[in-house]
Amino acid sequence: MIRTMLKTVIPKSVRVATRVVSAVAIALACASAHTVEAEDGATRRSDDRIDLWALTAAPPLGLPAVDGPSPARAAIDLGRRLFFDRRLSFNGTLSCAMCHVPEQGFTQHDVATPVGFGGASVRRNAPSLYNVAYRPRLFHDGREGSLALQVWSPLLAANEMANPSIGYVVERIASLPDYAGTFERAFGAPPDVVNVGSAIAAYERALLSGDSPFDRWYFAGDAAAVTASARRGFELFVSSGCAACHRVGPERALFTDDGYHDTGIGYDRALRPQSVSRVQLAPGVTVVLASAAPVPTSSDVGRYEITQDPADRWRYRTPSLRNVALTAPYMHDGSLATLADVVDFYARGGVAHDGLDPLIRPLKLTSRDEADLVAFLESLTGSNVAALTADARSVPIGDP
Repeated sequence: MIRTMLKTVIPKSVRVATRVVSAVAIALACASAHTVEAEDGATRRSDDRIDLWALTAAPPLGLPAVDGPSPARAAIDLGRRLFFDRRLSFNGTLSCAMCHVPEQGFTQHDVATPVGFGGASVRRNAPSLYNVAYRPRLFHDGREGSLALQVWSPLLAANEMANPSIGYVVERIASLPDYAGTFERAFGAPPDVVNVGSAIAAYERALLSGDSPFDRWYFAGDAAAVTASARRGFELFVSSGCAACHRVGPERALFTDDGYHDTGIGYDRALRPQSVSRVQLAPGVTVVLASAAPVPTSSDVGRYEITQDPADRWRYRTPSLRNVALTAPYMHDGSLATLADVVDFYARGGVAHDGLDPLIRPLKLTSRDEADLVAFLESLTGSNVAALTADARSVPIGDP
């Protein structure tokens, strides 16, 4: 019934062949451990390293081809090292991976919004980097359209990595002996504003995760791949209108329309005083307060900050739902802790106000309905998540 609703007609032979090709591509990528350069310039073999280039050349089941040529392997490998290098922050304490933690779905579970330089609070939740290669716009407000340029925002933001200038970052990297010759091998030139961003973007672009149980059921025709609860959840997902924003195509699914929507959370947060009872002083270091303390409010009107169009107030980019079971907390401000909270929020119709997206409305869901929707969302976890996590940890962390 759902395939009919989505006008999806895929011959069984094509679906099975697609599954086989995808499985072979993932197997080849995961089996391609190869020599990598250590900090002392020597080469070593890493059993955890996968061929991310092969992954970008043949994305997993359920994902489309990535636009443009795949970055060179040397660029991806260099970007992986930079991503985990704490020396890229002003005081050498923060890396990209400390807000986008591989074991936590390339986001951060510990707090609703990450802690940046000197304990400063970052205003919005850290979005997952899985399948970020497909996003035409980046950040919750869509203010950037290039991964290679996006990199510089956290590197320079005073409340994130706090570097004083682009030149400062480039000069620091150029001064580190363990990067000697690496940029020349990857890009044919020493580090500069273009290739530093391009290297980190090359790694992020390769974080493709698909071939989930849902993909194997829906696109490859494996009836045993998901539970009956997940199948019912998908039917509700479509019939309740969720697929209008989190789209599913006939041959692939990114589970996003890449648009901007007002769910009411931004509006509600602007009007309601916020308080906290736990404060994170550093990643993994949390203090429990004797009593709740007020949180200083800061203006956050979403997409409006970029367009200055009043219609864009409190609109935020639609996230992909792939691997969503791994990427709590949810929403642009991290205010919903679990998938059950998210389902309940939408079942109640969001936060009613004049600007609420018309697609959001109260839903008459039973407790079983809500559990089925969660089961469906949990079926979207890619088969190569563990491999991508192990690959991420296959490099030494740059540490002063």
